[in-house]
Amino acid sequence: MPLSLIRFNLIDPSLDPETLSSRYKAMLEMAEFADKHGFFMATFEEHHGADNAWSPTPLINAATVLARTTNLSASISALLLPLHDPIRVAEDIAVIDLMSGGRLTVILGLGYRPSEYQLMGKSWENRGKLMDESLQTLLNAWTGEPFEYRGETHCVTPSPVTKPHPFIMIGGTSKVAARRAARFGLPLSPAAHLPELEAYYYEQCELNGTQGFCAMPDEETKMTFVAEDPDKAWKELGQFFLNEASKYASWQTSDISSAVHSHASTPEELRNEGIYQVITPSEASQLDRVVHHPLCGGMPVDKAWESLQLYADAIAN
Repeated sequence: MPLSLIRFNLIDPSLDPETLSSRYKAMLEMAEFADKHGFFMATFEEHHGADNAWSPTPLINAATVLARTTNLSASISALLLPLHDPIRVAEDIAVIDLMSGGRLTVILGLGYRPSEYQLMGKSWENRGKLMDESLQTLLNAWTGEPFEYRGETHCVTPSPVTKPHPFIMIGGTSKVAARRAARFGLPLSPAAHLPELEAYYYEQCELNGTQGFCAMPDEETKMTFVAEDPDKAWKELGQFFLNEASKYASWQTSDISSAVHSHASTPEELRNEGIYQVITPSEASQLDRVVHHPLCGGMPVDKAWESLQLYADAIAN
């Protein structure tokens, strides 16, 4: 049986509240379905001010899904920590950890869009300092012990059930991110397959006297949709895949590495790249790991359900 993940970013270029409502409700129902059919994890993301409604609320999304499931884990990749109040983040993650029995993983990232910092009233130029201060605040808060914060002594409650703290990783593809992860003694989660960065991270761990590991993606990362007739599915749904890929690509700069950065300008080019794949149920059953992306790009909810059901039937046989 493949290691199965289900991805939710709730894109809907129509921005219509009615269709967005149906999409968020479908996320909860699909998560319940995935939980009952052996999926390992649901993944969530964070973006702000996106003109395609890319979801800005990963902690809320993860909490609602974890509340509706029993075994499914949730991963946020990534929570853009400098955009948030770190005390509130510490409280929210602790409560989700308590409610779910430790089923939440959070990759903490800087982000790469200055507009998001402007929207949240945060300094883009000081984002590294904000990240370091916020990280230290999270770790202090989760001890349950008094600590100094902004000139006063505070104690944050409740404490998480996961010890010594909820499972967090540092995201990024730069040496700065690797040094930060090593310095704080936290795992590194690059957004692309970068063996040289992994080696550098372990060097930094040794220099800092910390223990860590690197959760690096494979050389190829694929977003998967399942259909009986892939050619027909690409004709009907290819534009939805392109909606997501092109928007994400438009945010990327030359110094950013990502395993899902597409350069396609048409659905045909996107299909040839292979980052987004539509496969048959029999092909899906032969894979070792699948990131199933049923609501990709704002596609119709009924088409998303067709793919999810086909995939579940395939891995059950």
